[in-house]
Amino acid sequence: MERAGLIRELERRAKELRKDILRMTTGAGSGHPGGSLSAADIVAVLYFHKMRLNPKKPDWPDRDRFIMSKGHCCPAQYAALSELGYFGKGEIGNLRKLGCILQGHPDMCKTPGVEINTGSLGQGLSVANGIALAGRIDRKDYRVYCVLGDGELQEGQVWEAAMSSSHYKLDSLVAIVDKNGLQIDGPTEEVMGLHSISDKFRAFGWNTMEIDGHSIGEILDALNTAEKMKGKPTLIVANTVKGKGVSFMEGQVAFHGKALDEEQLKKALKELA
Repeated sequence: MERAGLIRELERRAKELRKDILRMTTGAGSGHPGGSLSAADIVAVLYFHKMRLNPKKPDWPDRDRFIMSKGHCCPAQYAALSELGYFGKGEIGNLRKLGCILQGHPDMCKTPGVEINTGSLGQGLSVANGIALAGRIDRKDYRVYCVLGDGELQEGQVWEAAMSSSHYKLDSLVAIVDKNGLQIDGPTEEVMGLHSISDKFRAFGWNTMEIDGHSIGEILDALNTAEKMKGKPTLIVANTVKGKGVSFMEGQVAFHGKALDEEQLKKALKELA
């Protein structure tokens, strides 16, 4: 597919993910729609274009791996897995229900396509390191993608992991920071200032890039560049907007962990039509 057509198709995919994110969180009456919406474009490019996957064989040894380190934003991942056929579309109506396969945070024992349990923030990059190292030992060429939140970078374990990624020259690893600037307690820089994320990771020995996290073209270009990097892990700082795609949700910290009511859902879906 030529580039312009690919971008249009991935934009369409991202819009569908956003609709399902809102439907499932409103249906559950809880969840984290704001950060799920900000990550939707990144998730769409990875799942519908970049990653090598086999939905009929979720444990295929040569698959690329995806870690949603900010596990509370799993609705974005669930929506993509559903679209790809890892489980039936009807399951998204069961989000957060007791005994369902779609828990409030990713559960590798319940959900096909989920690589690791996440939710306790700060642990995903450590897991991604281990998977990348295992791939090297097993002589596999799969790639590992780890999506983190900017507020999550306040966890010390992230920086221990970042040091290890560089030390072991894990060039199959790409960490993507969904930098939407908001966390549950307010603006990230006011809660615990991160300042230049790129400079910090670069000081740890990473290859770093900064992009518009809602530009499909920029996401594609950054991931393509990361594939060519040898001897270093890659960090992509994706500048995003919390609640992206719905006017009354954009940039509003209130929707970090608050689902829309039915009337708000109708209004949001109309905007995304």
